[in-house]
Amino acid sequence: MNAYKHAQISVQKRGGKIENYYEIHDFMDCTKELCSDNRHRILHTMWGIKRVVIPIFGHIIENSDGKKINVKDLCEQDHILPDYRNRFIPTLSDFVNAIEDSEDDLVRINTFFENYKDDKKLVELLLSPLSNTGKVKSLLITHNSWFLNDIAPKILGRRPEIRNFSIAPSDFFNRMKFELWMDNGMAFPKSANGTKQLIFEQN
Repeated sequence: MNAYKHAQISVQKRGGKIENYYEIHDFMDCTKELCSDNRHRILHTMWGIKRVVIPIFGHIIENSDGKKINVKDLCEQDHILPDYRNRFIPTLSDFVNAIEDSEDDLVRINTFFENYKDDKKLVELLLSPLSNTGKVKSLLITHNSWFLNDIAPKILGRRPEIRNFSIAPSDFFNRMKFELWMDNGMAFPKSANGTKQLIFEQN
């Protein structure tokens, strides 16, 4: 589903115009530049909403009808859930668990991190996947050229860096297995086992 269709869903639910919502929905899918299949949806998580989308767009937007719209609800109900057949919202751990392990990650990430360890606000953002998932490999999502040069500047006002980066988004997407739940909700990730049971019981 593209950003325009998601914006149409928002208009149907919340009023206003396509233009009121298009930018947020388009941003939610900006990771399509990094990965051409549905593994790209790392922002389609509560981590993505809380740590990335809301810090950029704010908690509330106002549509052209003058109605205040909750950005968290917009992302959850009009974008993520429709992408997964309104069955579940995956967690960041669901995506991270699909990334193959590598013994080199700790050394590579520590080396990358050294450049930013004295920037308190940036450190909190960079380390947020680890606190969320408990897995070092999750830090590949923030410790890379895309996050430092595209996302962090939008959130924290940092300037992009023109240099060779030791880690790129391809470092984790190339290691991420495509699992069936990623295919528009054709299956359930482990985090949604409770939701899966509830749906089966209702049917």
